[in-house]
Amino acid sequence: MRKELLPIRLLRRADLPVDTVELARFMIGKYLVHDLPEGRMSGRIVETEAYPLGDSTSHAFKGRRPHNGSMFLAPGHAYVRLTYGLSYMLNMSAEVEEVGAGILFRAIEPLEGLALMETRRPGVPLRDLARGPGRLTMALDVGPSFDGHDLCAGRDLWIGVIEIGEMPIGVTTRIGLSREMHLPLRFFEPGSGFVSGPRKLLVAPHSALHSGA
Repeated sequence: MRKELLPIRLLRRADLPVDTVELARFMIGKYLVHDLPEGRMSGRIVETEAYPLGDSTSHAFKGRRPHNGSMFLAPGHAYVRLTYGLSYMLNMSAEVEEVGAGILFRAIEPLEGLALMETRRPGVPLRDLARGPGRLTMALDVGPSFDGHDLCAGRDLWIGVIEIGEMPIGVTTRIGLSREMHLPLRFFEPGSGFVSGPRKLLVAPHSALHSGA
C-alpha cells in the first residue's frame, strides 16, 4: 500500500513576497519537495538567509554574469552554485525580474522520503541529514542541473505550504561570511533541532521573535 503524501500545496509566484528579506522570513515553515521516479523527498524549511539588493556578499552584487544569471530571473527560480569547490548551495531568486537578489535555503526538517535521503547520506543521523546548506542539497539530490529551475512550476523540485496558521520566527546574523556578517538576515524556526550553526547565535539579543504565516 502506497504511503499517503503530505497535503503540500504548491506556492505560486504570486504568493511570494517581493522583498528579499521578507521572502527569506516567509519561507520559514514552508516546504521543499523533490519528486523523483522512485518517490518523493520533502522537508519543512527551518532556516534561510537573505542576500538582498546592494549586499556586497551577494553573488549578484557586481551585476549579471554567466554564472549568476538565475539570480536575475523572476522570483521563485533556483540558483544553484558550487561553493568552495565542495558543496552545491540551493538559493531562490527574489525581487523582480532583472534585479539580482536571492535567499539561501540553509536547512530543512526531513519529513518524506527519509530512506531516499539516507541513500545519498548513508550513516548520517536524521538530525544531520539536511542541517546545513551543503547537506540539504546532498540529501535532496539537488545539483547544477537545477540552476534556473522554476520552483513555482510544481514539477520535480518545488516549494509548497501546508496551511498551519502563524508561527514564531527567529532572526539572527548570517554564518560563514567575511564581511557584513553583523546583519540580522538569517531566519530560523525557534526550538528546531534541525537548524544549523552555533546554538549561541540562536539565543543572542538580536534573535527577537516575529510571527509569520
